[in-house]
Amino acid sequence: MSTLQISLAVIGAVLLALIVAYNAWTTHRNTPRKALPPEGERKPDAAQRHEPALDDDISGLPASTVQGLDRGPDPAIHSVDLDDALVLPAPHSATHDRWAVLDPLIDAIAPIVPEQPISGDAALAALPSTRRAGSKPFAVEGFNEAQQQWETPAPGQRYPSFQAGVQLANRMGALNEIEFSEFVIKAQAFADGINAVAEFPDMLQEVARARELDQFASEHDAQLAFLLRARQAAWSPGYLQQNAARAGFVPGAIPGRMVLPSSAPGRPPVLVLGFDTQAALSDDPEQSAIRELSLSLDVAQVHRTEQPFARLREVASVLCQAMDGVLCDQNGTPLPAMAMDPIAADLEQLYDMLDSRDLAAGSLQARRLFS
Repeated sequence: MSTLQISLAVIGAVLLALIVAYNAWTTHRNTPRKALPPEGERKPDAAQRHEPALDDDISGLPASTVQGLDRGPDPAIHSVDLDDALVLPAPHSATHDRWAVLDPLIDAIAPIVPEQPISGDAALAALPSTRRAGSKPFAVEGFNEAQQQWETPAPGQRYPSFQAGVQLANRMGALNEIEFSEFVIKAQAFADGINAVAEFPDMLQEVARARELDQFASEHDAQLAFLLRARQAAWSPGYLQQNAARAGFVPGAIPGRMVLPSSAPGRPPVLVLGFDTQAALSDDPEQSAIRELSLSLDVAQVHRTEQPFARLREVASVLCQAMDGVLCDQNGTPLPAMAMDPIAADLEQLYDMLDSRDLAAGSLQARRLFS
C-alpha cells in the first residue's frame, strides 16, 4: 500500500470519527434532560402532592398577549401597564355552593322575612335547583340567632329571617336587567315556598351599581404570565417537575400544571406553572421534549402579604439557573431583570387601589369579584 493510500485511509478514518462524534453530540444535545434519581431527596408528604382544594376554581394556563382582561363586549380599561406580561383567560367557577356571607359591597340583597321561624330542612327544600342567575352566582342565607351571623341554611337549625343575594359583577361582566329579573323570580319562589315576604331593591339602581363596580374591576384586573424557555437542551416532564418541586411547586389537578401553594390552607395558589399537557400524558414521558413553560399569577386572587410577584421573580431566577433557561415575554424575547421593576411598582399601586375599595387582593370579596 502506497503512502498516498495510507494517508487517504487515515484521513477517512478521522473524518468518520468526527462525523460519529458530531452525531453523538447532536443527539445528546437534543435529548430531553431527565430527572435525577430520587436517592437522597426528601419525598413530599402525601398532603403536599396535590393541588389544594379551593373555594373557587382559578386560572387556567393558555395565555394571550393582552394587557388586561375583557369583561364584556366593551374593551376593558387597564390601569396597570404590563407590556411584557401575558394574560390568562378568565376562569369559570365550577360551583358556588359554599358561599361566604353575602356582602352589600358586591351583592344585590333582598331581605326575606317568614311569618314564623323556619327549619333549615324546610329552607333547603324550598331552594331553587340552580345557584345562578344568568352568569351571576345566586345564594340564600339564613340568620343563625345563636351565632349571630348569616349562614347557608343547614339541617337541624331554625331561622327567623333569610336573605337572598345575587353578585353584581364578575369576570363575565356586570349584572344586567335580565339577570336581575331571574334573581327576583328565584328569590320570590323561595319566599313563597316558606310563606315569607321578600323585599327587593330597585332594579335600575342595582344594575347601575353593578356597572360601576364592573368598571372598577375591569380597570384593576391583572393576570400575569411569563415564559421560561430552554436555552439549549429540552426538558423531559420528569426533569421539569423535579426542578419545580425543589422550588416549592406541587402537582396540580390538571396534567401539565403545578402550583405554588399559599401559606394559608384553602386559599388559591400563589403561582401556577404550566407546560405541555400532551407531554405530561405521554406514554414515554422521558422522551417528550419540552422547550418552554409558563409562570402565572392571578393578582386579585392572592393576598399581597404573600409577595406573589417577588416570589415569581425568585422562582423564575431559580428555575432559569437550574434548568439553563431564560425568562421571556410573550414573543419569546428575553427579559432583563430591570424590565420587571416597573411591573412590580405598578402592582403595588394596584394593590393600594383594591385596598381603598375594600376589595383587597386575596380577600373573599375580591376572589368572588375577580372570578
